Amino acid sequence: MKELGAMRVPLVDLGAQYESIREDLLAAVTRVCDSQRYILGPEVELAEQELAKRLSATHAIGVSSGTDALLVSLMALGVRPGDEVVTSTYSFFASAGSIARLGATPVFVDIDLATFNLDPESVKAAITPKTKVIMPVHLFGLAAPIDPILEAAAEVGIPVLEDACQAVGARYREKQVGTLGALGCISFFPSKALSAFGDGGLVVTNDDELAARVRRLRTHGAESKYCHSEIGGNFRLDAMQAAILRVKAPHLPHWLDQRRQNAARYTRLFEEADVVTFGVELPVEPEDHWHTYHQYVIKAPRRDELRKHLEAHDVGTAVYYPVPLHRQECFAHLGYAAGSLPRAEATAETALALPMYPELTEEQQTHVVETMAQYLRMS
Repeated sequence: MKELGAMRVPLVDLGAQYESIREDLLAAVTRVCDSQRYILGPEVELAEQELAKRLSATHAIGVSSGTDALLVSLMALGVRPGDEVVTSTYSFFASAGSIARLGATPVFVDIDLATFNLDPESVKAAITPKTKVIMPVHLFGLAAPIDPILEAAAEVGIPVLEDACQAVGARYREKQVGTLGALGCISFFPSKALSAFGDGGLVVTNDDELAARVRRLRTHGAESKYCHSEIGGNFRLDAMQAAILRVKAPHLPHWLDQRRQNAARYTRLFEEADVVTFGVELPVEPEDHWHTYHQYVIKAPRRDELRKHLEAHDVGTAVYYPVPLHRQECFAHLGYAAGSLPRAEATAETALALPMYPELTEEQQTHVVETMAQYLRMS
């Protein structure tokens, strides 16, 4: 059997991207320091204008994180105690946590096994007279099937809030995700395809009134300084993060193309290694979708043992997400029993994210695939 060579392949390599644009980033940081304007101001305004144009949205409002983008959007849509918000059980905690923080109830629905995204028929079945908002999640960089969700929402007259925190630049039927519902939310967490040097987020919308309300809510509900028409929060985007995003955003199309090329190479290498024989399932890209591969997530039997083997050979991995939201302790009072959302629960036991970033090399990917294939053949 072929001996595997030594090679380190991290799950994400932020340093590689930084080195490629280091001087431009440092110049942007210096510009903000020289201006001594750190909260909102011209850097944020310019970033918002540029991002709105890039995302084909009328409005882009910079906020303090992807989580706060979700929270302030739910506030803008009037979500309050007693309301229900339908969302996926298979997502990062902020999707549900932002709902619960407003005293509303997250209503969890199951996912499609192939795409990891919520199932439209399950969404329709979950709508009740208490449903205030439907929040689909565009997971791992792949758009959820948004058209049937929009249709279901329109039938009962409720808005759709898109959690596009992991999917900046993804498209559904050639339209940017985040721009298809009433509001869309994007995260600029450091590991995202478009990232800041810390937390940052964006709310996008084509609705003038909703945009005005989000802007007001992000500054404690103030119409003007010290004059508050409602209670909001401190959800402002820092000027430093805005300046960094302005440097990075023009590179986003190229970075997304590199991610897609790397994903295609992974798929080819895995097919050549015939891993499907061992029960491995590879990511899919349905028709009319343009996947950005924020994560390249496979499903594999004996996932945890495989992960240990990969880590032993310096291949970084992650499990997104080991416990579906409906099974989290903090939501036990909602009464979801084990097995109630079986597709998400099965996925939580088999999903494994492999290294994925624009600068990933063919040699590194070959090492990942060979390491994994060798373990599968031995086990």
